[in-house]
Amino acid sequence: MLAHLGITQLTPMQEAMKTSWNEADHIVLLSPTGSGKTLAFLLPLVQGLKPDVAGVQALVLAPSRELAQQIESVFRAMKSGFKAMSCYGGRPAMEEHRSMRQLSPAVIVGTPGRLLDHLQKGNFDTSALQTLVIDEFDKSLELGFHEEMQAVMALLPNLRKRVLLSATDADAIPAFVGLGGKGRFLKLNYLESVEAESRLQRYRVLSPVKDKLQTLLELLCTLGGESTLVFCNYRESVERVANFLAEHRLPCGLFHGGMEQADRERSLYKFRNGSCAVLVSTDLAARGLDIEGISHVVHYHLPPNQEAFVHRNGRTARWVATGSAFLLLHAEEQLPDYLDESSTPVFQLPSPIPQPPEPRWTTLYLSKGKRDKLNKVDIVGFLYKKGGLQRDEVGQVDVKDRYAFVAVRRNKVKQLLKLIAGEKIKGMKVLIEEAN
Repeated sequence: MLAHLGITQLTPMQEAMKTSWNEADHIVLLSPTGSGKTLAFLLPLVQGLKPDVAGVQALVLAPSRELAQQIESVFRAMKSGFKAMSCYGGRPAMEEHRSMRQLSPAVIVGTPGRLLDHLQKGNFDTSALQTLVIDEFDKSLELGFHEEMQAVMALLPNLRKRVLLSATDADAIPAFVGLGGKGRFLKLNYLESVEAESRLQRYRVLSPVKDKLQTLLELLCTLGGESTLVFCNYRESVERVANFLAEHRLPCGLFHGGMEQADRERSLYKFRNGSCAVLVSTDLAARGLDIEGISHVVHYHLPPNQEAFVHRNGRTARWVATGSAFLLLHAEEQLPDYLDESSTPVFQLPSPIPQPPEPRWTTLYLSKGKRDKLNKVDIVGFLYKKGGLQRDEVGQVDVKDRYAFVAVRRNKVKQLLKLIAGEKIKGMKVLIEEAN
């Protein structure tokens, strides 16, 4: 399974989790953001699934739909032979119920509220369900999912293993989790690791005026199109910053909780595949998202506390990669108490400032998806045969239920759209256009 993920060796934390899974009934794993906690629990969970048992064997709770989707994606990439699905708000619960009946998943990943809804309606059998994982447990409590999680656990009568994962050390774990009852309990604390911090370079960027938009633009141009996540404290600020960058011809995506789910997914997809190198977000993107290759994090607004600072920075310098964090400051702003000037030198912007970089990739939208029996092989084959594209001119392909996205080289888009105009995929007329 590791080979399918392109991993040759587990980290010490992942090895400890793998060993502890069979030694303890209940586990709390504390490990920094970006240290690979998803694989740490999925690997032993999958190895403990039984092929001769029908129905759901494990449940994974996640505080956001993006994290639920990510966990499902990693599970599928492992190619274990078992099936999994994710459940979350923003789409009809009836569609999810139909998928459950058709798929018969061994593992269900979902947000607390949506999973509680399915459990209360009896939409899946819990008789074989013995394992519960709560990922980002601290964030779930912070977002107010206390009652939903408690209600979910009350509807799992055969639960034997509880696994909690967090990037911060909670003062106390609520009694409803049941760690104080029967069974062996083990706590794995890897929060003291400073390895990630040693791979992260931190800088101050000084703005000559209180409005830091121009300074942000100059910094992003200087970074030259490398993958960068910009954090703002408010949704309105995300919109304002993204609009300013777009007006100055610097492509970017935006991401916050007030957006429609489809728009959020589109922004994340374009950021992942390189169609836009910059994503402007609230702290919604500070946890759970595992986007490969983020080079820089920019704090347009100072984080509200040290914990938020750590989680934001955890989007870069993941695993063995290096990364940079930039704090934008105007004259009236001071470094937070948990930082000092000696460890956060001033980053000097060059003169003249480079022109805004143009992304190498463009995202195309296709109006058909899985429900139309369209898959990645169909799309890639069509682009090779009818569109004249080479292997290195087609990037990430993502097929959803009703539509699909594919990344292609920007310099090939106009010619491609001309070549495939009027052509059919598997005998179907498919609308193909640049994604908004």
